[in-house]
Amino acid sequence: MDILYQDEFILAVNKPNNILVYPSYYARNIKDETLVEILEKEIKIKLYPLHRLDRKTSGIILFGKSKEVAVAFQELFSNNQINKTYTAIVRGFCDEKGEINSPIKNDKGIYKEALTLYKTLKTFEWNEAVKPYTCSRYSLVELHPKTGRMHQLRKHLNKISHPIIGDHKYGDRNYNKLFALKFEIDNLYLHASRMEFIHPFNKKLIQIDAPIPLWWNKALKEFNWQ
Repeated sequence: MDILYQDEFILAVNKPNNILVYPSYYARNIKDETLVEILEKEIKIKLYPLHRLDRKTSGIILFGKSKEVAVAFQELFSNNQINKTYTAIVRGFCDEKGEINSPIKNDKGIYKEALTLYKTLKTFEWNEAVKPYTCSRYSLVELHPKTGRMHQLRKHLNKISHPIIGDHKYGDRNYNKLFALKFEIDNLYLHASRMEFIHPFNKKLIQIDAPIPLWWNKALKEFNWQ
């Protein structure tokens, strides 16, 4: 497993796609080992996941090495004191920058405030047809969630008609099929690429960066985004 940062309090790893962080009711039918189980076998200590990251999303996930650490980071996340950056490939040409302020329903059916900021890094018009169009357009975007609702980024990008490529729940199946056919991989193009915070124990500014998965390279090369 790719360890990005470690000290006596926390561990940060670059999670691959399609691995659960920890056992979940929502993924109770998945029997594969979770990331927690894999890491605890490797480093021989109990770990406490400090936040969520969807099974299909890759990138930075933080673990605490004690309950005390977990409590301290829970406060940071609750107070929006951890800045998270995601990278995604989406359908269409996004605006240069903007915000998506749209409530999201939780598992109890209650709508909660949800805010995402975004910035378009690059765009590309591909000479590959997606019905009813004779070509297809894409954007490479940087996403900054300011709240932490379940599937927030995936729902929000769909809300503005720029769904994330490879998203089979909220995305566009025709664009997903094209990517799977052309690049021979069917994954979600959403990656937790950066995290910044003041460490609650040593008071240092911590910046953690996670490189984009190698399987993105075919698309990045095709679109001249490397």
